Amino acid sequence: MERVFNDRRYLIPFRSTLLPQIFTDVLVVGGGVAGLRAAIAAASVGAEVIVLSKTDLSQTNTAWAQGGIAAVMGEADSIDAHAEDTLTAGAGLCDEPMVRQVVQDGPARLRECLDWGMELDRQSDGSLDAGQEGGHSFRRVFHAGGDATGTELQRCLVAKSDSLPGIRLFEQCFLLDFITASDEPCSRVLGAITYHPRFGLQMIWARSTVLASGGAGVVYRETTNPHAATGDGLAAAYRAGVEVADMAFMQFHPTVLYLPGAARSLISEAVRGDGAHLLDAGGHRFMTEVHALAELAPRDIVSQAIVRQIASQGGQHVLLDCRHMKAFAARFPGISALLKTFDLDPARDLIPVHPAAHYTIGGVRVDAQGHTNLAGLFAVGEVACSGVHGGNRLASNSLLEGLVLGEITGTEAARNGDALGTPTKIVSDIPKSDHGELDLSDVRSSLRSAMWRNVGIERTGSKLRDAVEMFDFWGRYTLDKIFDEPAGWETQNMLLVGALIARSALWREESRGCHSRVDFPEASQAYRVHDGWARGVGGPTVTPVVGRVEVVE
Repeated sequence: MERVFNDRRYLIPFRSTLLPQIFTDVLVVGGGVAGLRAAIAAASVGAEVIVLSKTDLSQTNTAWAQGGIAAVMGEADSIDAHAEDTLTAGAGLCDEPMVRQVVQDGPARLRECLDWGMELDRQSDGSLDAGQEGGHSFRRVFHAGGDATGTELQRCLVAKSDSLPGIRLFEQCFLLDFITASDEPCSRVLGAITYHPRFGLQMIWARSTVLASGGAGVVYRETTNPHAATGDGLAAAYRAGVEVADMAFMQFHPTVLYLPGAARSLISEAVRGDGAHLLDAGGHRFMTEVHALAELAPRDIVSQAIVRQIASQGGQHVLLDCRHMKAFAARFPGISALLKTFDLDPARDLIPVHPAAHYTIGGVRVDAQGHTNLAGLFAVGEVACSGVHGGNRLASNSLLEGLVLGEITGTEAARNGDALGTPTKIVSDIPKSDHGELDLSDVRSSLRSAMWRNVGIERTGSKLRDAVEMFDFWGRYTLDKIFDEPAGWETQNMLLVGALIARSALWREESRGCHSRVDFPEASQAYRVHDGWARGVGGPTVTPVVGRVEVVE
């Protein structure tokens, strides 16, 4: 890896004593399900909490989530069955104790949200309406408004947070870096330096810091994620000395509306769960020949099948057939409204779809209580690598993970923070670069295209090596610069995260879950490990998977 990726400790030069100082017990970075649930948990045990949100709360990945929340709420289903489905989807890379923790606690956390006023879809008799999605063996996925589950969960958690006097929310607040007492790799995290368009730079000191900043789908040209999902928290953690793991695993959602010039809008997994079919250019339903679950196979299998189908027939997309489905508009009002803007009627028209980057499975390595390898810093949600999702996340397990591990991590952070004492004097000196300059917008656009073309759904060693070289080149002339606004910082963060994904994918010489290597098409027992990457360390450290010894295919 080009030295500049590891040399840079902070994005900007600053003197901590010259900046406004803010103090709190627990600082939570991220306003989605994991961050808000952690904040609620911390405040509930008496901690003063500040929640940072990069945007307003309507732009989190949680708020954008169409899919549901998976939980065992019926007698026919079982915790063992949900755990088994999760382990199977995870392709042998799940840490089984973490899986069982999440599926075991999930029903209680979902009932808690119902007690707080969350409105889930119900049947005519008033019972919860459970749906089925890819990889699930039972109908255990619960939705709100058909395709607006994330919006409703976000509303519920914001309302609960607002009811607790110990929580303060800072919206439009950009995380620059985590504060550490020194630049040594294992120095304790003391809070964060942030930027607000009105208040400028601020030092926020905290007894404990919880990173819940979400994923990094925007490093890919084609993505379902909101514009803010540029991996800022992940990059800041790496610069501080945190170990990140399993970075090769980016989940691609199989069905995203694919129209020239239009945003890549998600067509929820629930649509296929309710019976929609995937057709090739000739109108043939091809998934029945790929997997026993057909369109309800795990997402990696469906995405890879779509890409191969397109490659064999040409074109740019396949077709989603919903014409036989009854009451589509009532079941999926948001998707229906979206399609109408393009003059598409699912009762009449086939919907062009293509996979897109959706969920960052790898991330900051954490234990069962959310601890990272740095004292004072916890992580939870999509930015974290907890071992729950393994090599491929089971549909609708992400909101569940955020609720369960958010509660555990927030409680742990509140109860185990060290006293702040006198704030440490932090000085960040960054020499002015005398190297050539690249156009920032060109770098951002090029890196996203390079990720999509070379580190996408199907990968080869030669393309991955080329991608690594591209990132080294862009990094050499971009990461040595000092920017004074979010667009520059985001681009630097995206370069770092993209480089980590490409290197992990190049190292992992096998195909497993959503990491597909054309040159190594089979899973290998030698790679049934978590690969960890840390600043200043030349290659990955590997740790064994906790739980079963066999490779789950």
